[in-house]
Amino acid sequence: MGSTYSPSIKPNIVFIMADDMGYGDLGCYGATKIRTPHMDRLVSDGIRFTDAHSSAAVCTPSRYSVLTGRYCWRSRLKKWVLWGFEPPLIEPERLTVASMLKQQGYATAAIGKWHLGLGWTTIDGQPPTADGRNVDYAVPIQGGPLALGFDTCFCITGSLDMAPYCFVEDDHTVGIPSVDKTPYLPQQREGLMVPDWRDDLVDVRFAERAVAFIDRHAERQPEQPFFLYLTPSAPHRPCVPPDLTAGTSDAGERGDMVALVDWMVGQIDDALVRHGLQERTLVIVTSDNGARLTNYDGRDYGHKSNGELRGQKADIWDGGHREPFIARWPGHIAPGAVSSHLTCLCDLMATCADILDIPLPASAGQDSYSFFGALTGTPASGPVREMLVHHSGDGMFSLRQGRWKLIRGLGSGGFTEPRHVEPSPGGPLGQLYDMESDQQETGNAWLDHPEMVETLASALDRSQSLGYTRPGARP
Repeated sequence: MGSTYSPSIKPNIVFIMADDMGYGDLGCYGATKIRTPHMDRLVSDGIRFTDAHSSAAVCTPSRYSVLTGRYCWRSRLKKWVLWGFEPPLIEPERLTVASMLKQQGYATAAIGKWHLGLGWTTIDGQPPTADGRNVDYAVPIQGGPLALGFDTCFCITGSLDMAPYCFVEDDHTVGIPSVDKTPYLPQQREGLMVPDWRDDLVDVRFAERAVAFIDRHAERQPEQPFFLYLTPSAPHRPCVPPDLTAGTSDAGERGDMVALVDWMVGQIDDALVRHGLQERTLVIVTSDNGARLTNYDGRDYGHKSNGELRGQKADIWDGGHREPFIARWPGHIAPGAVSSHLTCLCDLMATCADILDIPLPASAGQDSYSFFGALTGTPASGPVREMLVHHSGDGMFSLRQGRWKLIRGLGSGGFTEPRHVEPSPGGPLGQLYDMESDQQETGNAWLDHPEMVETLASALDRSQSLGYTRPGARP
């Protein structure tokens, strides 16, 4: 650890994870059509990672990995995502980042999109229907954030395109969803909403609640550290920017929603400054997976949401899972730093344990590695992690090790066509890319480097057959 750091002084930890914000959406990553002054300032005062990834290219499995430090394909969810009324994905006995920090004396709050399943009670005793019309919304909800280490939560159950269209506070809905959703915006699914529901104000409410959590904590328990897990619904479709960011970008409504995330970061930062908490707070801003390539109107407005990377959300190519990842921690992270260390969002758990100088149990965070040294510029030895397994929306695997990336299959494995390609006689069975010389993944080197294919394929086999990758861990 760095010479100025003492684990006895527990920092506040604010983890802000946007929904579908791409590698090219921020000014500090090259965006010119969208203005992100708050996130850019965070980078000037902190660090920007250039090779950080989500473990999966879609929402639910990525969020599972963040909170558990475990690849989601080890759970019951093998592809795609949960819907609004599916049961909890994280087992109540599994250690999460929140429960680990709570054990260390932290106050914990989850505010924003949840998308990890909830336990609903129905009026007919049957599983909830897709539209949730048989759910008894007056009954407390089970298996949510409160069961997984959070003291409080204020969230929506899934994405903003899924019923029920209401907030959940702690273990109950805020109001009763009792009327049909209206209007239905692009890609929104059928279901009920609470009267007077406003899609455009969802993230504004999240920001207000997050600021209120910081205000209340600073006033009542100023010496207790806190963990704020803030997960905006923006810029995921439908893109309905509120008045405060509508028209502020040159990249359509989706660009305005990225600007909304930036505004939220500014709101949090203002609250930290107001209470003199900036110096003792680690702030991390990232995204759960890659971005869609266009606005919902089919236009890109000349903006490259994933920069020069190939692919988009759900794809196995880096556009699906390489994330903007920035952090600030005054006195511990050098201003204007840049890290090229290979890291993953599932490394949050091991990093928090490292910050607090506590051991991770062998049964927890099985795929989590600490990037504490990369944050502070004092890595103990070598890279953060030797390899990283990626997972596409429909379950295609890849493995990254050093400069090489092997993909087990042909096609995107996600949204980009062709999604799957049958191998031709004598042709490659999968994809192999040199990510140092071919970051856009255009030259498949599978047939040129059979020995590397064999090495990486064997490493991927071992990772899949074991219940862990972190040394000392166990299933």
